[in-house]
Amino acid sequence: MSITRRTLLLGFGAAALSACADTVPRSSSAPTGLPPDLRPTPNAAYDAWVASFRTRATSQGISSSTLSAGFRGTGYLPGVVRRDRNQTEFTRTLEDYLSIAASDERVSKGRAAFARHRDTLSAVEARYGVPANIVTAIWGLESFYGERRGDVPVISATSTLAFDGRRGAFFEKQLIEALRILQSGDVTPANMTGSWAGAMGHTQFIPTSYQAFAVDFTGDGRRDIWSDDPSDSLASTAAYLSRNGWRAGQSWGREVTGDASGSVIQPQPGGPRFAVTRNFRVIKTYNNSDSYAIGVGHLADRIAGGGPLRGSFPPDQFGLTKDDRITLQQRLTARGFDTGGADGVIGNNTRAAISAYQANQGLSPTGDPSLELLRRLGG
Repeated sequence: MSITRRTLLLGFGAAALSACADTVPRSSSAPTGLPPDLRPTPNAAYDAWVASFRTRATSQGISSSTLSAGFRGTGYLPGVVRRDRNQTEFTRTLEDYLSIAASDERVSKGRAAFARHRDTLSAVEARYGVPANIVTAIWGLESFYGERRGDVPVISATSTLAFDGRRGAFFEKQLIEALRILQSGDVTPANMTGSWAGAMGHTQFIPTSYQAFAVDFTGDGRRDIWSDDPSDSLASTAAYLSRNGWRAGQSWGREVTGDASGSVIQPQPGGPRFAVTRNFRVIKTYNNSDSYAIGVGHLADRIAGGGPLRGSFPPDQFGLTKDDRITLQQRLTARGFDTGGADGVIGNNTRAAISAYQANQGLSPTGDPSLELLRRLGG
């Protein structure tokens, strides 16, 4: 995992697929309100830490005016610490991952976003050699094409995590670089917002990644990854991949159904196999996960007009196929136990619906799906 990009599991990584939900959704017209635990809370120990940090920051070239402006209105965010401490270490199957990463909605929105920004994406591809659909796919996975950029103030988030100390040195470095970004004039303190862990903009750069790879593609004198215009973000993502070794004219890989030469992987036993290239490994520098890189590649192919995977996945640990799981979700919702959608992914909402149905029927509320449960729900 690239240290400048992702020392943490941020964004849409395979082991933290739900992290995107922890990025407070952002409307293109107006920011949404933050939940109470992501608003500044009085904390005397944090205030003392900030006072001592100011001395360290000044010694590293951060001006007193930048510090004053950067910390104005900021504070300790208890929800940031809670989210950091409660990052669930779990893995999704590739089938579940792709059900979300390359859902019909994400594909259709990706094609629309690609069409809207075709000229910019073409210019980015011409300059950096990274295909426009690959850049669009990363945009789609990282922020749902700009809809989930995050509204958490980056100075508050990074200072809270630096003060908390679990990864204090890492987050103090992010805080210093965030202040350098403010000092350079690329963004105002009010507009420097992102995820709870400080990932910013359309393609979710942490401050050190921004400093290393962000570019001013529009030529307005600022590397602006925060505004509704995604041009600088898209170009910065392409610049990142290019500098990490992307080879122009080479694909990320492809699904294989027979014999294939080169590097072939099968992330899920019994599932589809993929012949991958050097560019697949370059995508993994953005997020070090086979599922993430396949998600980017497959979504990019779908955005460009390609179809679904041809291979099938085996039944899950409960003996259910994806079609079974979708039917289960549909039947639960029809009975009044809303699963929040029918995508075939058994997540928290579906488990809660199963538990509620089981309790209603006098059964032990395990929350586990099963073929027997599917039969009980009937047609």
